[in-house]
Amino acid sequence: MLDATMTQQLKTYLANLREPVELVASLGDDDKSAQTRELLEEISALHDLVSASFDGTDERKPSFIIRRGSDAEKWVRFAGLPMGHEFTSLVLALLWAGGHPPKVDADLLEQVRGLEGDFNFEMYFSLSCHNCPDVVQALTLMALENSRITATLIEGGTFQDEVERRDIMAVPATFLNGEPFYNGKLELAEILAKIDKGSEAKAAEKLAAKDPFEVLVVGGGPAGAATAIYTARKGFRTGIAAERFGGQLQDTLGIENLPGTPYTEGPKLAGELKRHVGEYDIDVMDLARAVKLVPAKQEGGLHTVELGNGARLKARSLILATGARWRNLGVPGEAEYRNKGVAYCPHCDGPLFKGKRIAVIGGGNSGVEAAIDLAKIVGHVTLVEYDDKLRADEVLQAKLRSMDNVEIVTSGQTTEITGRDGKVDGMIVKDRASGDERRIELEGVFIQIGLVPNTEWLQDSGLELTKHGEIATDEEGRSNLPGIFGAGDVTDVPYKQIVVAMGEGSKAGLSAFDYLIRTEPVEDIAQAA
Repeated sequence: MLDATMTQQLKTYLANLREPVELVASLGDDDKSAQTRELLEEISALHDLVSASFDGTDERKPSFIIRRGSDAEKWVRFAGLPMGHEFTSLVLALLWAGGHPPKVDADLLEQVRGLEGDFNFEMYFSLSCHNCPDVVQALTLMALENSRITATLIEGGTFQDEVERRDIMAVPATFLNGEPFYNGKLELAEILAKIDKGSEAKAAEKLAAKDPFEVLVVGGGPAGAATAIYTARKGFRTGIAAERFGGQLQDTLGIENLPGTPYTEGPKLAGELKRHVGEYDIDVMDLARAVKLVPAKQEGGLHTVELGNGARLKARSLILATGARWRNLGVPGEAEYRNKGVAYCPHCDGPLFKGKRIAVIGGGNSGVEAAIDLAKIVGHVTLVEYDDKLRADEVLQAKLRSMDNVEIVTSGQTTEITGRDGKVDGMIVKDRASGDERRIELEGVFIQIGLVPNTEWLQDSGLELTKHGEIATDEEGRSNLPGIFGAGDVTDVPYKQIVVAMGEGSKAGLSAFDYLIRTEPVEDIAQAA
């Protein structure tokens, strides 16, 4: 199961084990069970502290638990093979079970250990889902640190009947004590915020106690990270308040147009940005959702950003880099069938539609790339573009047209997504030239029609926005309000690209530096409350 490179890597990692790790498998007579046995035998042969047995009695076959040899009540179960994107999760589970300390904020770790109550998690993932590992790893850590928490992590492709019985049409899909808990990506802090009563108030109190920043970046995507690096290097006290660090990078798979980096993936790049930010004295505040901006009353004063948990952060200068999110179609059926056939992440949810008929809405690069990837998995793809021609790069269009299970519809306006028994069963497309309507029978719709800037929280702030809701900025990233700058996809800068956002963030950081050295503070930043 493991090639030579993976075997050597795993052997190196297992050298960090401090205590015994037990692998206990429940197997059947199928090929996947044979592969599971082979994998566990290979792992156990790499280190004396790892043992494998095959006398498990779990009803899910194949499955196996990883448990602490010193505390059998702390374990995590994988059902199916955790390979692909989940191989790293498997490695971490082995290390954590073997006593290797996790690289997790100490406060979060103590919060996990102090949870009271019984929490039985079941989580479904696909091997191609780049959002799933964060959930898998968070639940794994929780189960191995608190004996009242269990986590069963299920590869949906192996247990397709179970997936269909529970109406799972999007991953990651998490259940708690047998009931739906959350559908989508969640990090450890987010899970704790949902199940630990009072955690939000504690977080707000901690944030509110912070001294004012010289530079506060709102948003943790490529633009926000670049800004913070530049201002921290200039010696200014810098903070990043982000709802989730990485922003849209966390939902992006292949990146092939970042100069100097022929190929990378969004979550990997987000991790590299976070490590780079960590090289400096930058205060990164996660789960910090901005809900209101109160600009300084006069130039040189302190701006205030109010957060969803009630905390307030103050700063002499602000860089707003809150990015954008996927645009909704806004047609009947879209909201009703979200995660029941309506999806936005082809890499995450595509495997759940194996052999089925699906549609992709959008003829730009994102839409055409999604259609190409999905055509390799599903039975048939109908790509619908509102314009009279596709807008994607020619190389992508040529690839799409070469695939024999793809239909391309241009001048098509999607007017409704229909369903039956709680699932998508089709869509209505209107020909914009003739006015004729056509019903397409299918089981999934992937929407890829562009972005909406995250600026709703700025509507009454006095900040100038364009007719599209973007922050209006000048050539130096300045807004109409002194000391407030914009960067990245949230602004009116053309071309919403990662490399552009990084450049705009760097520029905004340099402009904030120029503002700070040229502007006398109205309030003493060390004394302001």
